[in-house]
Amino acid sequence: MKTVVELEDFMSKPSIELIEQLSTLDGDILILGVGGKMGPTLAKMAKRAINAAGVEKRVIGVSRFSSGILKQELEDYGIETIALDLLEEGAMESLPKVKNIIYMAGNKFGTYGNEHFTWAMNVYLPGKVAERFKDSRIVVFSSGNVYPLTKVGSTNCSEDTFVGPIGEYAQSCLGRERVFTYFSHKNQTPILIYRLNYAIDLRYGVLLEIAKQVYEGNPVDLTMGSVNVIWQGDANEYALRSLLHCESPPKILNITGPETISVRWLAEEFGKYFNKAAHFIGEEQTTALLNNASKAHKLFGYPKVTLNEMIELVAGWVKLGGETLNKPTHFQEREGVF
Repeated sequence: MKTVVELEDFMSKPSIELIEQLSTLDGDILILGVGGKMGPTLAKMAKRAINAAGVEKRVIGVSRFSSGILKQELEDYGIETIALDLLEEGAMESLPKVKNIIYMAGNKFGTYGNEHFTWAMNVYLPGKVAERFKDSRIVVFSSGNVYPLTKVGSTNCSEDTFVGPIGEYAQSCLGRERVFTYFSHKNQTPILIYRLNYAIDLRYGVLLEIAKQVYEGNPVDLTMGSVNVIWQGDANEYALRSLLHCESPPKILNITGPETISVRWLAEEFGKYFNKAAHFIGEEQTTALLNNASKAHKLFGYPKVTLNEMIELVAGWVKLGGETLNKPTHFQEREGVF
């Protein structure tokens, strides 16, 4: 894989299961926050699956579209776009009533010093969305950050684990969940809360960050010594298929890969690809942010792109000098400051 076009084509390819399931889904699909890291390929995957199924269904993406390039790119793909700041007065009323909502809007990075905006995006806005689309089914993107750090080597945090968000970003993620849950109870709106960590593609993510550090000879921080990851294409497929599993009260699903991965091991694996020694700072702590996604795997199957495939793809991309988004995950953060 050598170009962004090839990458996005690979990531947005729908599975047979997705094609079959979207063919049975009634109504159009509205993606709120389509302009983020995952939104464009999710929208393209939905459109490709609908086309392959031979059904009539609109895919509509909403974003501020600060870059006009993305808006045109999605429209060229057959995806309708709406340029809108969702926090603006009257924004909700201007949106079409659509049966299926993928809610991806939110704020994480830049929270420190701008906490009020993060809370407005992550907690206030969900209430407005839930009221506007009370008769829809809604998949709500959330985060594994709502859980506390858990002991490495344990069973990891399942959907039954008591939440314990660290820092204002994580607290606001839990606030988003609570607000959507309130309106689900109030209006019997079917909702699925989608607790994701960490999605990767070749242009961003935990694996890219570790690979680049090894390739450039910089030390890898071991303080957060273990992680979970999932290929962005698999995460997007799970999100679209989740539309068929929305419930009231909301269903909660953890979304990540099946492995608890050692950061040290990852660095050493990349070192083998680059023929370079991995260097380290810090020591592995006994706890990390780790999720158990076995319920999602039971519903959707294991991710189709394996960990070793991800490592190989990322290593090849780094050696080629492939394009990156320059959006660090800060996965090493243990105090919740983003």
